[in-house]
Amino acid sequence: MRILVIDDDPAICSMLKKVMEKNDWHCTIAYDGLAGIDYLEKESFDLVFLDLNLPYKSGDSVLVKLRTFSDVPVIIISAKELVTTKIDLLKIGADDYVTKPFDIDELTARAEAVLRRNAPIKKEAVTELRHGQLRLNREERRAFLEQQELQLTSTEFQLLELLLMHPNKVFSKQNIFESVWKDAYRDDGHTINVHISSLRTKLTAIDSTREYIETVWGVGYRLVKLES
Repeated sequence: MRILVIDDDPAICSMLKKVMEKNDWHCTIAYDGLAGIDYLEKESFDLVFLDLNLPYKSGDSVLVKLRTFSDVPVIIISAKELVTTKIDLLKIGADDYVTKPFDIDELTARAEAVLRRNAPIKKEAVTELRHGQLRLNREERRAFLEQQELQLTSTEFQLLELLLMHPNKVFSKQNIFESVWKDAYRDDGHTINVHISSLRTKLTAIDSTREYIETVWGVGYRLVKLES
């Protein structure tokens, strides 16, 4: 975790650096607004502590400039206690505001809270997709129908994967082409029809009692809905 402290008070900077590094956070110090902007333009940080009364460039000016090129979270640390000041700073991009003198444990807790709020959301990758007796393992790149493995080409696998990811959606041919071929739709539909037909044939070879892919005339394709 990389923290930038922008404050002209050496005592506060020293204290923050000591506390941050005790938490295994790497801490960089800038003693004026221009130096702070210079660091922010050249390096990447996870959190910024920003004072308002800075030499050369005020803290609010630093914040306004910062928000033109970065969304790194910022906690204002300032002696100004006016509610209007806090509101104005939150409106222009601050994530939190702590008044000096502050309790270091509270500041650390606020920093942790801001970092949690701004952490990237980890999406659990769905490795297996199911639709009735149809099963597809995305990690192993294998598909099965009634426990029998389907011998699919790469394109057929991607088509089936797309349909299984959105089992109730009707996909137009343009949707399918742009999702599977990753290109602008420049096809008359023939290419997609051929691959859908081949995929249907392989499904029918295992289970000829039902259809798995439905043609929605004038629109496109979707998986046949499961019977209740």
